[in-house]
Amino acid sequence: MWVYYAGRRPPGFIDGQGGTGRCRFPACCPPCFPMSTVNMAHSFGTARVESVDAQSDEEKCMSSDYEAPVVALPAKTSVLRTSHRRLMLRIDCRILPLFGCLYAFCLIDRINMGSARTAGMGEDLGLDRGARYSIATCLYFVPYILFQIPGNLLVRRFGVRVWLSSITIGWGAVQIGMGFVTSWGYLTLCRVLLGALEAAFFPGLVLVISTWYTRYEVQTRLAIFYLSSLAVAGFSQILAYALNLLDGRGGVRGWQWIFIVEGAVTLALGALSFWLLPEFPDRNTFLAPEETAYVLKRIEDDRGDAVPDQLTRGTVLKHLSDWTLWAYGIMFACATIPSYALAYFVSVILHGIGYSKAQALIMSAFPYLPAIATAVGFARMADRYKLRGVFIVAQALLCVTGLALMAFAKLNTVRYFGTFLATAGCSGCIPGILSYGSNNVVTQSKKNVQTALSVTFGGVGGIIAAMVFREADFPDYVPGLWVTMGAQIVLIVLVGITSMHFSRLNRLSLAGKLADPLEGRPGFLYTL
Repeated sequence: MWVYYAGRRPPGFIDGQGGTGRCRFPACCPPCFPMSTVNMAHSFGTARVESVDAQSDEEKCMSSDYEAPVVALPAKTSVLRTSHRRLMLRIDCRILPLFGCLYAFCLIDRINMGSARTAGMGEDLGLDRGARYSIATCLYFVPYILFQIPGNLLVRRFGVRVWLSSITIGWGAVQIGMGFVTSWGYLTLCRVLLGALEAAFFPGLVLVISTWYTRYEVQTRLAIFYLSSLAVAGFSQILAYALNLLDGRGGVRGWQWIFIVEGAVTLALGALSFWLLPEFPDRNTFLAPEETAYVLKRIEDDRGDAVPDQLTRGTVLKHLSDWTLWAYGIMFACATIPSYALAYFVSVILHGIGYSKAQALIMSAFPYLPAIATAVGFARMADRYKLRGVFIVAQALLCVTGLALMAFAKLNTVRYFGTFLATAGCSGCIPGILSYGSNNVVTQSKKNVQTALSVTFGGVGGIIAAMVFREADFPDYVPGLWVTMGAQIVLIVLVGITSMHFSRLNRLSLAGKLADPLEGRPGFLYTL
């Protein structure tokens, strides 16, 4: 058995007198398993393995110089490999449904402004005057952008369960409060608080998912997680229609019921998630120690970052100096512009071109159904062929086609069909870009920064979507659709630039013409 050391005692190590102690994880200690020990020195994802077998296992375990193992990695795992699919299915079922459900209500609470407006909030709060609706919508993204990176860095510090469940409870309470506002100013204040609390949630979930799976398993999982949540969020329009039927009950308007009920569900889920959310692989409690060891060995073999490296201000600045992280961020912004635009404005557009309020709310939900099938299909092909860029480009072109139909088609049925194509294209690009970035960074600290930076730019995309769909362009919003199509062209160009850059570096690395290995890890190649 290989035992990996990271120069520090892990959370499972219980100190005794004189600084000695035993690990409380049975997979890490003799005499449970025969082992030869190695030392792993981490430096931004690189590892040096040295034999230290001079002492017996018992002497090493009790020595005051002993550096506690972070995890024991079995050299032979034939028993686990025979049940690999069963183990991965167990992990999938433990992570993806819960994450999808939680993020669905995160999305619902973020985008239900459009449903509430259609249900009468615009008239009651005066949002139809000037740019009030756009201001209330886009100011959400100011704290959402500012708190992305610092909020995501706290996931490791406080733990997944404590941090993510706490902020979920917080924004659920704010959402309930939105049901009692009496002016657009108070509504805007609640939106700002909502943005601050939701900032760390999505990048935190993506970070946790990316630490559990290898590079060519992650896009399918991200697609299932994201699209399942998006589908539930899409059908929130039907829920909003049902809640609007309560208009007048208890002296409460229909749009107020939307905020109150959806916020109450979020608050309850946040409280429940404290007991259900899984931690990072090295901290998880739902797998047996040998299963945890197997999972971490797979990650270590795949990209060398099973053990988290130290996250400091210096490492954050070092990672931010990599221009490709900023490229992923701009790509993500380009993908989120149509995503937010469709979420906020598609029901408004459908109502404006002649459909009733009820029809507009119900019809805006259905484009998300085929989007699940197309996005998961693209994700499975991307993982199978170990490619990212070409599938991102294909989905961006699908989105452009749909947006063009929405902007220029004469028949309402054709314009509605365009919403299906646009939703399918932009929805699939989002997990694709997240996987593209995740595949091409090594070390958990860099993955943490890359994820948070990308989602930060996603907030910028939300601001752009809110500002370019102006009230003056109602009901067609053709200028906004033009900007959204232009963003997809920028996305395609950036994918081409980064793919050519990575292809060149891969060729140089394979030819032995680089002084250092890619990402500091021997044998590593970028995913195109």
